[in-house]
Amino acid sequence: MPRDPAVVYKAMSSVRSENTTPELALRRELWKRGYRYRINYKKLPGKPDIVFTRKKIAIFCDGDYWHGHNWALRGIPSLKEELDAYTPYWRKKILRNIERDKRITAQLLDMGWTVIRLWESDIKTDMAKCLELVCSALSSNDSMLMALSHSAASK
Repeated sequence: MPRDPAVVYKAMSSVRSENTTPELALRRELWKRGYRYRINYKKLPGKPDIVFTRKKIAIFCDGDYWHGHNWALRGIPSLKEELDAYTPYWRKKILRNIERDKRITAQLLDMGWTVIRLWESDIKTDMAKCLELVCSALSSNDSMLMALSHSAASK
């Protein structure tokens, strides 16, 4: 039975795109360690959640549902199987988000930035590993020119 569009609109409009709980938690931990950063930096493609301009490091805190990681959390074998249960609208939206993430990461890499993408679930369940990843990139003296993606934090 389809949901009432007004109910869906109300639920979806309350979803935050900035200052999410995992993002705030990561920022708080970085701040405690003495790191200073820019947030939602509009001068870069994709408006990264956290940016270290001098080190050229862009961090994205990606929501599991919106960026296509929900299947792994729910124990479903693949993204395709997860998306098969969605309506065409949501399937298309999630796939567009995934493609945009790849495009933005490539653009930032071409500009000489290090890109770190963290799943919200990884931030919630293993903050220490996420911080280790970020702090390692920050303490590196050489230009890393690489993308550290979701899977790096999950390992």
